[in-house]
Amino acid sequence: MTSVNLTITARPSEACDTDLAKDPWEFAALAGYGPGASSADPIPRGAVRPGGLPPEYQGVPDAELHARIQAAKTALGDRVVVLGHFYQRDEVVAHADFVGDSYQLAQAALTRPDAEAIVFCGVHFMAETADILSAPEQKVLLPNLAAGCSMADMADSDSVEDCWEQLEELFAGEAAGDGLAPVIPVTYMNSSAALKAFCGRHGGIVCTSSNAKTVLEWAFARGRRVLFFPDQHLGRNTAKAMGVPLEQMPMWNPRQPLGGNTPEALRESRVILWHGFCSVHKRFTVEQIDRARAEYPGVKVIVHPECPMPVVDAADASGSTDVIRKAVDAAAPGDVLAIGTEINLVNRLAAENPDKTIFCLDPVICPCSTMYRIHPGYLAWCLESLVAGEAPNRILVDARTASDARVALERMLQARPS
Repeated sequence: MTSVNLTITARPSEACDTDLAKDPWEFAALAGYGPGASSADPIPRGAVRPGGLPPEYQGVPDAELHARIQAAKTALGDRVVVLGHFYQRDEVVAHADFVGDSYQLAQAALTRPDAEAIVFCGVHFMAETADILSAPEQKVLLPNLAAGCSMADMADSDSVEDCWEQLEELFAGEAAGDGLAPVIPVTYMNSSAALKAFCGRHGGIVCTSSNAKTVLEWAFARGRRVLFFPDQHLGRNTAKAMGVPLEQMPMWNPRQPLGGNTPEALRESRVILWHGFCSVHKRFTVEQIDRARAEYPGVKVIVHPECPMPVVDAADASGSTDVIRKAVDAAAPGDVLAIGTEINLVNRLAAENPDKTIFCLDPVICPCSTMYRIHPGYLAWCLESLVAGEAPNRILVDARTASDARVALERMLQARPS
């Protein structure tokens, strides 16, 4: 259906299942998140299970789906706004009113307060955030409920609550003369509404890949240490750049007592990192960077901070999807850029900048397998259902959770990078 599909089919690999080239309703019921970059990730307890697609929307020709989506959008007019994440496939992005990262899209939704429905072409935690920040009467729809996030689900509410109880007991005897809390919880935007609410209740905050440094500074001004979840790599890379030694960043494994750490290591810590990661960004390696430099002398390597620390250290620059886009825009004609992030964004940047050589560090094309589950068939179904007065796959965060999560999100909005 797209160039990404063709590449997957043409370049099979043990690390990237070629079944990802199939339509999402064909593999939606598999036991894991895969196939694709996260093929090894099991669906954790509490994760959203796959949602169905009515048969009449399956296997419809591309041109017909495009026309039906356009017709439904025209019929709905300002009553609907379609949001498309950077990592979505091109044939979905083509119908988006706004394109951006999760934070930018949540903000974009706020600019359309008169829209009756927000169709979020992204993953589950993004739709939850949009529901939390949108007006109560607005409906937020996720076209395919199977579009979850394996990293977000690596930190579930029960595990984080259990971790917090252990840390509270361990740090109960610390002197409080300096006015600092023993630990401040910080959750990445890529987390459930329940974990954002947890941070809101416990004096914590949400961060994005764009403002992680500012958020950690905010947290250190209020606490002796930070519990950072769910992405270990963003936490480690950000804290390391701020001068925090690696020995003061123990990993918390939720399957072990005290996360697998000694009491002394936790007491001496500055950042406690959760054992979570992004399956797509974990694929990038230093060897890929070395190969790019050998093949393209003078290449500039830019990676996302969700990549492992050795990859970030070996790159020329790292930053959020927005930072990567701006770096590409600022590059001169003829420049060569190797990028370590999701392939749909990299391909789109290459198409938008034909005067530059832009390629993905990973030679095996593996899209985010859950983002990839938003197919034009699901988008057509949602929009035509809205025309008919129905609202399938509505994401609705309960009032208590939304209220607590909004506290942590508002703290994030106030923590603007200097």
